[in-house]
Amino acid sequence: MKFLEQPPRFLFFTGKGGVGKTSIACATAIHLASVGKRVLLVSTDPASNVGQVFGISIGNHITAIPAVPNLAALEIDPQAAAQVYRDRIVGPVRGILPEAVVKGIEEQLSGACTTEIAAFDEFTALLTDTALTKDYDHVIFDTAPTGHTIRLLQLPGAWSGFLEEGKGDASCLGPLAGLEKQREQYKDAVDALADSNRTRLILVARAQLSTLREVARTHDELAGIGLKQQYLVINGVLQSKDVLDDSLAAAIYQREQQAIKAIPEVLKSLPYDEVSLKSFNLVGLDALRQLLVDNPFIGNVHIDEAVKLNEPTLSQLVESIAEDEHGLIMLMGKGGVGKTTIAAAVAVELAHRGLAVHLTTSDPAAHLSETLHGSLENLTVSKIDPHEETERYRQHVLATKGTKLDAQGRALLEEDLRSPCTEEIAVFQAFSRIIKEAGKKFVVMDTAPTGHTLLLLDATGAYHREVTRQMGKTGMHYTTPMMQLQDSKRTKVLIITLAETTPVLEAANLQEDLRRAGIEPWAWVVNNSIAATSTNSPFLRRRATNELHEIEAVKNKYAKRYAVVPLLSEEPIGVKRLLALSELQN
Repeated sequence: MKFLEQPPRFLFFTGKGGVGKTSIACATAIHLASVGKRVLLVSTDPASNVGQVFGISIGNHITAIPAVPNLAALEIDPQAAAQVYRDRIVGPVRGILPEAVVKGIEEQLSGACTTEIAAFDEFTALLTDTALTKDYDHVIFDTAPTGHTIRLLQLPGAWSGFLEEGKGDASCLGPLAGLEKQREQYKDAVDALADSNRTRLILVARAQLSTLREVARTHDELAGIGLKQQYLVINGVLQSKDVLDDSLAAAIYQREQQAIKAIPEVLKSLPYDEVSLKSFNLVGLDALRQLLVDNPFIGNVHIDEAVKLNEPTLSQLVESIAEDEHGLIMLMGKGGVGKTTIAAAVAVELAHRGLAVHLTTSDPAAHLSETLHGSLENLTVSKIDPHEETERYRQHVLATKGTKLDAQGRALLEEDLRSPCTEEIAVFQAFSRIIKEAGKKFVVMDTAPTGHTLLLLDATGAYHREVTRQMGKTGMHYTTPMMQLQDSKRTKVLIITLAETTPVLEAANLQEDLRRAGIEPWAWVVNNSIAATSTNSPFLRRRATNELHEIEAVKNKYAKRYAVVPLLSEEPIGVKRLLALSELQN
């Protein structure tokens, strides 16, 4: 593996949820420890399962891994770190400011940016305090900070006064309010990240076009701020020897090979490794020791008969949705789980039943619009360009709040407006114009805003609060977009996930965010399930067996109602395939 050749002291693994960052980080740590290096493995992933992988409880203290000499691990709980961070900022103003203001500050500090900055606050010392890590030759981080967070940490100290004077909106600058004392330490940490002699960044991806495009954006963002020592690892690639005569396995193999051949240009120059898909669960030392091996020995594995699922289909969910004859359907989930495809399948199924449907998406990939436009009676399709909407929103804020700022204040406001929250808010404003149609037809909304963004919209005096204030005493009937989202009779939220550990944990976290915003998810959809197919491949049947635990968790722990959608041999593009997708089950 190229990324293991002459490794520097710090190794950071980064990538979207479910691509295998934790497994590869753990396998790397075991490998380096096995050749005599003293290794500390650190996880800052909110969905971390490092302890589960090793079969022991780790937590927020350095813990030796008994079965692996030279290896210790530390799990930084980002949620706990964020709570400590919030208390540090909010504590001094409790009892001084009005309770409503305090709650507003707490909400501004509740999002992903706060969690990430707080986690970075925790592990910064590992990068800069030599006394803490003097006993280790390598420190391996599962999950690296994003380029956006690093840019925030590079901002000048003037942002503190900028916020105190009320010039910043509730966004990603808010979490910076507690950083002043650590500024010099953060500078040293960012310098360490940018030093190729000390740090190596490993971008982890899957052999999927959408995932590789996302990795290319991450590469550009990190390289643009000086973090150029990057390696690429494509994980979970099906090998030709595992295809045999199975049509599903052959189709997966062909899709992945095409994605690898079409890898974005900016990634082609990076040192590149490929990790083969394994048929076994990557839990336990024996499995992890085999992860980076091309031909792992897994012993005598009993191959069960093909798994027979009898779970609800997507069509059955749509049948319940159709009973209302109109309403808003929001599909939510992390990147790479197939939200756009499921949104299209729901829209096509509703239109096929003779109901009027408007499918709207902010997904950069326009193939669904091209495929569906004018191809089915009762269905209209629109596409919101996130970049155009974000730029429109930025210009509006700069033209209003930014007009009275000096050059430094305006520069800080512009950085504030580059936050991930800004795009979600801008896109949601565009969606809000379409939501009004849901009173007379179905509106199926792909790529919906996160629970945190919805809370920000509600907590910052956005449209909803102002209307509520003005209309509350008049007795007149009124409905804001937020109220519609919170009304289960008008809005149904579908959470999309995969039958894998990390995507399910991330979906569960998303559900909790939505509940804080007063929005109760209506159903979960487990997408691309091998267990829901009739594959004859022994290799895929082992994978299918591994999915059953996650499907049971969705069924019994998280979802009020759910559906399981099978992995298809052909991409579900076009009306016929999308209709088939909603019906299929074994």
